[in-house]
This record gives sequence, structure tokens and C-alpha cells, in this order.
Amino acid sequence: MAFQIKKICCIGAGYVGGPTMSVIAKQCPDIQITLVDVNAARIAAWNDDNLDNIPVYEPGLAEIVGECRNRNLFFSTDIDKAIDEADMIFISVNTPTKNYGRGKGMAADLKYIELCARQIAHVAKNDKIVVEKSTLPVRTAAALKSILDNTGTGVNFHILSNPEFLAEGTAIKDLLEPDRVLIGGENKDAIQALVDIYARWVDRDKILTTNLWSSELSKLTANAFLAQRVSSINSISELCEKTGANVDEVAKAIGMDSRIGPKFLKASVGFGGSCFQKDILNLVYIARSYNLHEVADYWEQVIIMNDHQKHRFADNIIQTLFNTVNGKKIAILGWAFKKDTNDTRESASIYVADYLLNELANISVYDLRCRQKKFLLT
Repeated sequence: MAFQIKKICCIGAGYVGGPTMSVIAKQCPDIQITLVDVNAARIAAWNDDNLDNIPVYEPGLAEIVGECRNRNLFFSTDIDKAIDEADMIFISVNTPTKNYGRGKGMAADLKYIELCARQIAHVAKNDKIVVEKSTLPVRTAAALKSILDNTGTGVNFHILSNPEFLAEGTAIKDLLEPDRVLIGGENKDAIQALVDIYARWVDRDKILTTNLWSSELSKLTANAFLAQRVSSINSISELCEKTGANVDEVAKAIGMDSRIGPKFLKASVGFGGSCFQKDILNLVYIARSYNLHEVADYWEQVIIMNDHQKHRFADNIIQTLFNTVNGKKIAILGWAFKKDTNDTRESASIYVADYLLNELANISVYDLRCRQKKFLLT
């Protein structure tokens, strides 16, 4: 049976849901899209007349929101109404690393995903396509399907996995001109319904369809490979410092090899953001749960190297300042984890600042995009 998608609901109006739904609204003006969130302040910010105040900063996003908002793009806290009216529901809520119980410090915390599934099951009166947009461990779709299929209401739910491959700071460009769009599922008609949406502006040969498990694992693997490159060049940067080599020259030399390429070979303080560390830890947890200890150890080393680089950077600051920063004022220009975003999650700046604060330094931070544009840490 063919699905007609006239209304879309996205649960979660954050860094993924906001830009993704805004671009779909722009490219599909005939589809009504409603982003919902339990955070009333966040929804109020999305609805703010001053587009500078929308909660996510991405180059080009404010202009798209201004074009589509109150035309076919809406932001609301009425989650039940949006679920009830939608033909397709995206789940784009946070899946942080667990800080309690089994899998603490590694496994993804799926409580928000489960809450979404139960709310959808409770509200839905007619068949729905439910799309995983959050980064999730492999086989989460099976848990979603189990919750939704045992409602006793006779409603049919079709689960799809559609992981995002956005780089914060270039999210709008990534959405408008993606390298690929990945859709995993079991029901061909449901898959086709989502393919048809993306095909409005994405070449069909860039839209890949897989089974659910391949789609879920591809997202974790993509982030792990990118993070691995960052840790790899950072490990070489330390060797370069000891030997007198120039890491930028080394990176350029190896990046010109077509088999390697130049991307993600810029030595830095270490990677940050909400995805890389969380997804690698999740990958490590999954591998360990299947007793694949060598696989787990391999990927865990990427995190160990990243933590080492942040601590090493802070130590270099202390050594440069005559082995003490006690009472010294140090400026940090940039609090977000990368340029062109206001996302501070897992930012290397936070870890460096914390390390220096423990050495009794006075830290002043400035970041144009973060909410508090100037503040002092003491």
C-alpha cells in the first residue's frame, strides 16, 4: 500500500530535528511539518520574532526558518496533537551516554526513545511511519517495534532508520547537498514514502536503502572512522613535537595520497561535540556485549588518545607559563566545540578550562555564538 505523507511530526527540536525539519519544510512546501518538544523555553525560542534568538545557530538556518515558519513549519509543545495528526513521525531526541546502572559510561541511554515510543503508542489512532533520527545502538528499532506493536489498538507502525550525517557548522549545506541519505527498514512502501520526500532535491542514486540493522550501525561506524582520523593525526602531532617534524607538513603530505585524502587531518586539541565520543563508547559497549574484546579495545583507544591530547594541551600551557598558572589570567577564545555552532557539548575548551582551574588559574572565555557571550570562570 502506498503512503501519502501530508503531515510530519518531529519529536525533539534540537540540533538535529530543527535543521532537518526546516530543510524538509523548505524543499516540500506541500507537507506540513510540526516540531514538538517538552522544553517550552526551546519552543518559544524557535517561535521568537527575532530570528537571531532561535536556539540553534547554523549558517543559513535562520533564513530558512523565517521563510517557512507559520507557512508549513510549526513549533509546538502540544506533542499529542502533532502525533495524532501526523502520517510520519521522526524521533530526534537525545540519546546520551548512560551515567547509571548497566553500561554506565558507555551504553546509550534509551529512556527518551522509549518514552517517545510509549507516547506514540498511546496517542496514535491510525497507521504511522516512525523514523529513528536519533543516533541509536544497533537493534533499537526492534525495541521500538515491540513497544509499538503491542498496543492492542490495531494500529500498524512501520519503523525506519534514517540516521543523520550532519557536521555542525555546515548542517544546512549537508542537508541540501548530502553525500548520501541512508534509509533502513522492512516495509517497502514505508521506505519508498521517505525516499520520495528526499528525492524532491537529492539525486536518487545518493539515497541508499538497507535493512534496519545496517542503517543503525552505519551511523556509529561513520562517526567512529572520522574520530579515529582525528586521534590518529593528534597522536602523530606529539611525535612531531619530539622529533622536530611539522605536523601540518606531514598531514599535507599524507593527505595528498588519494587513498587517504586530506579531510579530518588537522591536528587539534581533540574532537568534541555530542556524537563522536558517545557513538564510539556505544560501539565499544556493543562489541563488549558480544565478547568482541579486541574490537572494543581498538575503538576505545580512539577515546583514550583524545583525552590524552586535551590533557597534554593543558600541560603544555602550564609548562610554557613557567610551570605554574596559579593566579594567572588565561583567555580562551571559543567555547563551542567547533566553529560556526553554539553547541558546547563535550567541547575540548571545557576540559582544558577545568584542568587549568584545578591549577588555580583564572579563566576568561569568549565565544560569539554561545548564549553567554562573555563570562568569567573562577
